Amino acid sequence: MTVHPHPSLQPYADAWTHSIEAISELVLPLAEGEWNRATPCPGWSVRDVVSHIIGIECEQLGDPRPIHTVARDLRHVVDEFSRYMEVQVDVRRHHTAPEMTSELEYTVIRRARQLRNEKRDPDTMVRGPLGDQVTLEQALRLRAFDVWIHEQDLRWALGAPGNWDSPGAYVARDILLAGLPKVVAKRAGAPANSAVVIDVHGQLEFMRTVRVDADGRGTVDKSPSLGPAVTLTLDWETYVRLAAGRVRARTVADRVKVEGDAQLAEAILTQFSVTP
Repeated sequence: MTVHPHPSLQPYADAWTHSIEAISELVLPLAEGEWNRATPCPGWSVRDVVSHIIGIECEQLGDPRPIHTVARDLRHVVDEFSRYMEVQVDVRRHHTAPEMTSELEYTVIRRARQLRNEKRDPDTMVRGPLGDQVTLEQALRLRAFDVWIHEQDLRWALGAPGNWDSPGAYVARDILLAGLPKVVAKRAGAPANSAVVIDVHGQLEFMRTVRVDADGRGTVDKSPSLGPAVTLTLDWETYVRLAAGRVRARTVADRVKVEGDAQLAEAILTQFSVTP
């Protein structure tokens, strides 16, 4: 399907389209039992991830949220954010495979039509994931990011790797990198006037330097650092899984090469997740 919104929205619309179509193709042939496979999202099965995607896209379409109470004993529901997100998931927990695929298909058709007919300015304020107001551009950027990350969750659960360098991967890279200064400067407490280099190889290759200024504020740029306090070298898949909170640092320690201050490196890797 072809989506033609405002030029600044186009990359996000393209990335969203690519990932959501890949998800549809992934889940269409699944047998009933395969919908129950666990994903890297705590407490969520394949069905739950697809339910989440359907639910959020329906909210972007302006559909009312289901009136539904989530049980208090779900271990992965730990705060108001996760409780909010769980409603669209829990309400579909007993849906069959045909119900899931048909609702996904219908939602994708409706959402693609909405994007195709989108005439609003990218700075228009719209409803965000928690009912807060964000710009239309930010909302679509976050949807492109979310569906790509969840596409990877589903691929992991189903043993069907792929699309690590698709349009959504580039959107994800930029969003995950934007969280790095906070990880390094604030959470890991990198010292003032220091630099940390992240060197990523594999399907997406890039090198970034996080610089901490005299006041302890972090920024990220593309220029190399001559004497970094820490250099972390890792593959793109491991970077995504760490930054998206899908794995803990100790479980992928063999996939991360650390140079420099080992204590600071450990603090950075422990705090690496930038998604809620």
